[in-house]
Amino acid sequence: MRYRVKAVKSGGAVVSLVLDARDDRDANQQAQAQGYVVLAVRRAGGLGTFGTLGGARFPLVLFTQELLALLRSGISLVEAIETLNEKESRVATVQVLSGLLARLREGQSLSSALQTFPDAFPGLYVATVRASERTGSLPEALARYIAYQTQLDAVKKHLVSASIYPAILVGVGGVVTLFLLGYVVPRFSHIYADIGGDLPWLTRMLMAWGGFVEARGGMILAAIAAAIAGAVLWLRQPGARQRLARLFMRFPAIGERARVYQLTRFYRTVGMLLTGGTPIVQALGMVSGLLDQALRGNLDVAVRHIREGRPISAALDGQGLTTPVALRMLRVGERTGMMGDMMERTAAFHEEELSRWVERFTRTFEPLLMVVIGVVIGGIVLLMYFPIFELAGSIH
Repeated sequence: MRYRVKAVKSGGAVVSLVLDARDDRDANQQAQAQGYVVLAVRRAGGLGTFGTLGGARFPLVLFTQELLALLRSGISLVEAIETLNEKESRVATVQVLSGLLARLREGQSLSSALQTFPDAFPGLYVATVRASERTGSLPEALARYIAYQTQLDAVKKHLVSASIYPAILVGVGGVVTLFLLGYVVPRFSHIYADIGGDLPWLTRMLMAWGGFVEARGGMILAAIAAAIAGAVLWLRQPGARQRLARLFMRFPAIGERARVYQLTRFYRTVGMLLTGGTPIVQALGMVSGLLDQALRGNLDVAVRHIREGRPISAALDGQGLTTPVALRMLRVGERTGMMGDMMERTAAFHEEELSRWVERFTRTFEPLLMVVIGVVIGGIVLLMYFPIFELAGSIH
């Protein structure tokens, strides 16, 4: 769930944050971990990772790519944003860019200007820009963010594309099965009732189902509609998706891969922040929303241990936030002072590993799914026509 948090940071400026959190208490804790004093918390409207503005999603990655190209060509920051504003035709995007220009002309820093539009620029983006302002390397920071978002989008697209074909198979197989059980079987039940005779047990059960559907079809349709509506309402409740995700994570293979996927996003995000100059404790507090509730609690404990002086690798490993590869990489990062780079390399390693696993899983799962759907549909058809085959054989 997304929550809008009104808070005050050191200096007295009131800011509005948009955080991904389990509930309002979790959003409060995330804001406090980033050093804010929370004034109010409420659920934020809109969809998408970076929110919406007036119903239109701000094209953050495209904006960053175009801004980077203009800055590298030698144009100043204000002129670059003016150029992007002049070419833009979408009203919502123009409003954001015009607001940025107004604040920059007032003398505000870019990070402060971005922070006034939390629906368009998430806290991670603002922190990346703020860190670059201390080092004077804004183009490098923008390039890192583009690479970061591109990698995350590539992993998501790979997972989504791998799930499309199985979803189509399940959908088509389910529709055909419902059509057979809800329309064809009830008509066959009339035929066999008129013919009589000794039917196989499974066929009698199927015909009994057909009679039941025909007699109470309206009630069954109402029950199905109520079940679908109830499922939709339940999924819209706070925490419902998290509970469903925890249910899937109880399966040994899927659960471990889901955990590695969360840690991969965690490593890549923290690595980008550290490379940009964000302190480790602040970076860890900012990315807690990428983890589920259990791992988020472990991260809070690990952050406390890091504040107490424990090594980063030991603190994360003690709370189950590492893999064997990640632990070795983190130790190398501690010895060389390249913790951000090591985290990004760890994320890249596990992204490739997940891609290979998804490919192997889909190559195995899709044929099995086709066999199961074929057996179910073929079994229903065979049970319906088996008595007819017997009757035709007896005529000869």
